Amino acid sequence: MTPLAERLASETLALCRIPSPIGQEQSLCDHLERMTRALQLPVHREGNALILTGARPLALVGHLDTVPALPGDGPPRLEGDRVYGKGASDMKGGLAVALALLKELPAERRPHLILYDREEGPYVENGLEPLFGKGLLPKLSLAVCLEPTSNALQLGCVGSLHATVRFRGQAAHSARPWEGANAIHKAGQLLARLASTERRAVRHGDLTYYEVAEVTRAQGGRARNVVPDLFELNLNYRFAPGTSLEQAKARVVELVGEGEIEFTDLSPSGPSCEANPELQRLRAAGVPVEAKQAWTDVARFGVHGIDAVNFGPGNPAQAHQVDEWCESPALARAFELLQAWLLA
Repeated sequence: MTPLAERLASETLALCRIPSPIGQEQSLCDHLERMTRALQLPVHREGNALILTGARPLALVGHLDTVPALPGDGPPRLEGDRVYGKGASDMKGGLAVALALLKELPAERRPHLILYDREEGPYVENGLEPLFGKGLLPKLSLAVCLEPTSNALQLGCVGSLHATVRFRGQAAHSARPWEGANAIHKAGQLLARLASTERRAVRHGDLTYYEVAEVTRAQGGRARNVVPDLFELNLNYRFAPGTSLEQAKARVVELVGEGEIEFTDLSPSGPSCEANPELQRLRAAGVPVEAKQAWTDVARFGVHGIDAVNFGPGNPAQAHQVDEWCESPALARAFELLQAWLLA
């Protein structure tokens, strides 16, 4: 392990040792505020969000929260080249890299650093939006969201729509089901349709995104010997850049057919901004370019007319996993690529 990788791994581990599941980010925010003020960096705190003012119209952007702990999660630790801990990949490794850059870059080359809470929850509860609403964010040429990308530039992001789909029937004794109507059986056609539907490839610019619809939760039935009169599904539809929320809702209505629909969380897709000059400078360093097959706050920046990309040292496949990890060589590589871009 190189000295740089070792240092970044140690700093990532320190962040992982401060639990920050969604809604419980205050302790981590307090820690980072003390750290940045000790370095005499200009910092503004707003709730559990921090804005560190830089000298250039560029920003590194990271969320402080993680998903809640999972059964089987081990303690934060360093084993070989891997840092284990909740959020190691998503995205405390990225935060460690950003903080190290601010410590080492000359003041005139520093980007802004924007840290915020509640990214892992519903779109309307996200802690980044109030910063826009209060006019606290600087004018930016490009924002780099430190999402786990294995040090690839992942452009744009798919939108995400959640809907509760309800099927209603009539309760009856399960020995005489003809006296009622089984609400779970009514969902059969939709479930079969979803099971047989393949992902839909959508070309946007030079990149390919995939549109998918999946049932992620289901609930129904009152007792083992009662025909269920209500069955509820959570349907998550992911849609490509270029598709509006209204178009996405219309596709869900068409897909569901029979059944009541209540849209519960609507997150727009994010533009890919492939022509952005700052993105092209970062891309010229040899960073691979991919489509972002997930939702991120690149979409929120896009709503506010700001170009943004995803780039971070974390492994996307480790995000939200049991005993999540990030590799120290990836931390060092992210630091080197961002440092070269910011010093150029």
